[in-house]
Amino acid sequence: MATDPARLYPVILCGGSGTRLWPLSRKSYPKQFVQLLGEETLFQQAALRFAPDQDGSGFQAPVVVTGSDFRFVVTEQLAAVGVDPGAVLIEPEPRNTAPAVLAAALYLNARDPDAVMLIAPSDHAIPDAAAFRDAVGSGLSAVQAGKIVTFGITPDRPETGYGYLELGAAPADAGAVDLIRFVEKPQAERAAEMLASGNFLWNAGIFLARAADMVEAFSRHAADVTGPVAAALQHATVDLGFLRLAPEHYAQAPSISVDYAVMEKAENLAVVPFSAGWSDLGGWDAVWREMGPDAAGVALSGPAEAIDCRDTLLRAESEKQVLVGIGLDNIIAVAMPDAVLVAPKDRAQDVRKAVDLLKSRQQPQAETLPRDYRPWGWYETLVLGSRFQVKRIVVNPGAALSLQSHHHRAEHWIVVEGTAKVTVDDEVRLVSENQSVYVPLGSVHRMENPGKLPMVLIEVQTGSYLGEDDIVRYDDIYARGQGAKG
Repeated sequence: MATDPARLYPVILCGGSGTRLWPLSRKSYPKQFVQLLGEETLFQQAALRFAPDQDGSGFQAPVVVTGSDFRFVVTEQLAAVGVDPGAVLIEPEPRNTAPAVLAAALYLNARDPDAVMLIAPSDHAIPDAAAFRDAVGSGLSAVQAGKIVTFGITPDRPETGYGYLELGAAPADAGAVDLIRFVEKPQAERAAEMLASGNFLWNAGIFLARAADMVEAFSRHAADVTGPVAAALQHATVDLGFLRLAPEHYAQAPSISVDYAVMEKAENLAVVPFSAGWSDLGGWDAVWREMGPDAAGVALSGPAEAIDCRDTLLRAESEKQVLVGIGLDNIIAVAMPDAVLVAPKDRAQDVRKAVDLLKSRQQPQAETLPRDYRPWGWYETLVLGSRFQVKRIVVNPGAALSLQSHHHRAEHWIVVEGTAKVTVDDEVRLVSENQSVYVPLGSVHRMENPGKLPMVLIEVQTGSYLGEDDIVRYDDIYARGQGAKG
């Protein structure tokens, strides 16, 4: 892409409920943070796609909008791929995409009146990142003319799961064309007609605009969003480097998508066609497609085997668990240590019904993974009894759990990898591999990892109550309150 003086700020939207790719994606850890395709997570792929100083494209450090529960996951995953965020804005509660987009637009416009923002979800698959950056570059002239540019995907099938964009002219080889209207997800017959016409593209939900123009569009078309979000940003507070939007104001913003709030009302819209590959990974059928099935239509991931199968996805997420399919046709099978999904591939959109069912029965698998991620690392329960629990705990280099005590349980720690710095009441000592320490009920304690590699220990809890909310917290480097986990 040719060098352009525009300063492009990626705005990466990082929310989501994690239901459509259950059981791999859940509310506690939605799909953008999972290694779904390739070595990096979808969020990391998005950050790298728009990393600063690529191809002379003018990209600046990204602005990430996410929820409080994911703030440390965001910074940890960005650090792992060498991307420094320009800002991480924390939504007090999810309010759909319109308030999130406006918060980023107001933030950028106040700091750089010439800022151009590229608004992108964090959970899309775009295999050819260079081609997409070229598409962004081809939309800049329209942006500088005051247009809001969206990106339309050249359809290759009559898809009923996407919204469409109707163009004012035939798609050009490069540059933006006028947008006539947005079209809601169609029925199959209408989707086939639109595909045949050649004048419709899939709506990717990715937008390019000057921050000032985006703020103006909200002022014109969504004043009910503008007031609360502007107040939430004005009264935002800095917390460990994150910018927390003021909850009392943000809660007053309507929960509405940016499409409904602004884009379907705006008149200054243009579309850049993109045909180099894209998916919103909105269901397991889309994942199957992006994995590149073999000649029989079989896609495998993890320790999975297929015998006489066709058009089937078999995905096993535990190296201790082998998934074998025999004679399957048009099937999705996803095996997790605590949950297994089996469904016809053409019913992939019904996965959320399974989540709703499990939630109604208060099954933890509906929303939480067996591996629980924390700012300092993660843990998983290996064995759980009525009065005991065994966990594996992994603490990141330089990280520390809070200084805490428990009312109802004692703990035994056995270090199996690395070295732990352990505080128990007034005693502080190093505990190396194959050594252990006992933490009596009520003792004030903390574990830290002073090393440069992850530290792993086995924790055995014994007591009358083993819930994660049995914590009296005295000091915490992550500024969490009483009762917060970990």
